[in-house]
Amino acid sequence: MTLNHIKLFGDEILRKKSKIVKVVDDKIKKILNDMADTMYKTKNAGGLAAPQIGVLKRLVVIDMGQGLIQLVNPKIIKQEGEQEVIEGCLSLPNIFGKLKRPQRVTVEALNENGEKIILLGTGSLAKCFCHEIDHLEGILFTDYVTEYIRKR
Repeated sequence: MTLNHIKLFGDEILRKKSKIVKVVDDKIKKILNDMADTMYKTKNAGGLAAPQIGVLKRLVVIDMGQGLIQLVNPKIIKQEGEQEVIEGCLSLPNIFGKLKRPQRVTVEALNENGEKIILLGTGSLAKCFCHEIDHLEGILFTDYVTEYIRKR
């Protein structure tokens, strides 16, 4: 188990596009497992994208209470509806804002074993999928914020 340091706003890696993973091998599995360990040991974490730990690979881990989801090369292939959400980010501590996200998304990816999977996310899971996949494109939630709010 390796806990990774989370890159903070201002680190140029957060604005770079991540590279496609060509083979899901033991090295990729280790990165995913280290990302999961880091996410679970970090307060208020629901997801983590590889650029947030300084790795420019298309890798995401998520746990919104339904168990660990490990995604390789995730992409949103369908989105429906709209919801106003409040988001924060581990890379932008104590910054929260309102923005709009799809109510439902369908994500295509490989799992930690390199098998193709399709997942449906609604509500907060849809928000998390969008947030983490945006990180892979160098996009931060603040790019979409309509109103910043104070943390209570």
